[in-house]
Amino acid sequence: MSIQKAKEVIETEARAVRNLSGRINRDFLKAVDLIAKCKGRVIVAGMGKTGIIGRKIAATLSSTGTPSLWMHSAEAIHGDLGQVTRQDVVIIISNSGETEETKGLLPLVKKIGSKTIAMTGNLHSTLAKHADVVLDVSVEKEGCPLGLAPMASTTATLVMGDALAACLIVRKEFKKEDFAFYHPGGALGRRLLLKVEDIMRKGVHLPKVQERMKVKDVLLAITHARCGSACVVNKHGKFVGIFTDGDLRRQIELHSDVLERRVSEVMTRKPITILKDKLAAEAFNILKERKIDELPVLDGRRRLVGLLDVQDLLKAGLL
Repeated sequence: MSIQKAKEVIETEARAVRNLSGRINRDFLKAVDLIAKCKGRVIVAGMGKTGIIGRKIAATLSSTGTPSLWMHSAEAIHGDLGQVTRQDVVIIISNSGETEETKGLLPLVKKIGSKTIAMTGNLHSTLAKHADVVLDVSVEKEGCPLGLAPMASTTATLVMGDALAACLIVRKEFKKEDFAFYHPGGALGRRLLLKVEDIMRKGVHLPKVQERMKVKDVLLAITHARCGSACVVNKHGKFVGIFTDGDLRRQIELHSDVLERRVSEVMTRKPITILKDKLAAEAFNILKERKIDELPVLDGRRRLVGLLDVQDLLKAGLL
């Protein structure tokens, strides 16, 4: 019984979401346009379960470039209405569109002069009749066995809010870098903002060797720098290749005197490199796709400035 009921709830909510696609019409486009042109903030008002959904919608809008805040409908008519200005757009969420708090809030918002968007399941409600734009989030039935607790309706409302946010991202040409600006903390911010030059090895930690050096001396340089490879330059300081642990193993199989050979004879020429101003996330993708562990780092003039090891990405929290 429990398994069957769980499947019924999931299918009921899935159907409610599928039905939303048929309601993406001119009213939806008007809502996007209204918000995109808003010179103030988007105020999302609601209470109860829909209020919780409203809080999430406001958070999503704010994090994707649309200044927004959530306001409890009941608290609004007891002072919080002072947050609303004429420049704002107010999204009022109410499944019935007839709650006392909603009917009390609507005329006050209208008096302030804010534009209103209704998200409701009742297109004949007071809210729907007096809002500037109406988004239909009605459902055939709730997932609740009693038909009382909002389930499908809140899911539909949440998805409609996500649809608005997604369209606004495109409309405002909001980019990954913009998103990272609002999420500077944690792995997300690091992945989007951290550059190669911020974490690359340089100075004494960068094993840079001359191409005429013997392999045994290169290995000492690698050990001293506590690294897994060495970047090779010619007598003019120009980067010409990389010598890795893999190169050493391959050459040992071919030449017993590999330690006495010049590194230029056994190094990897024209290895994959990366510019210092590239994002560390891009370096991560290169290492992963190419199945390598090190990337020589060059500046805009193709001069060697550092070395990025997979361990550096690990320390930076990108792995």
